[in-house]
Amino acid sequence: MAYMRTIGIILIIAGILMMVFTGFNFTTEKRVVDLGPLKVDKQENHTIGWPMYVGGVVLLGGIGLVVAGAKRR
Repeated sequence: MAYMRTIGIILIIAGILMMVFTGFNFTTEKRVVDLGPLKVDKQENHTIGWPMYVGGVVLLGGIGLVVAGAKRR
């Protein structure tokens, strides 16, 4: 069951990253006015965030998969 250990390790890394970085921001550009040579664009900021405990749950799930993968050997 090597795939369980691999998925577990990926979840552990993702859980640690989710606990350190509790979200991220990105900017999109939207065209507001387009009148021939006159073009007006608007930048919109978007935030995606999650609570810190979600990273802990993902981390514990990854540890569980690594342990379960090791027991099946």
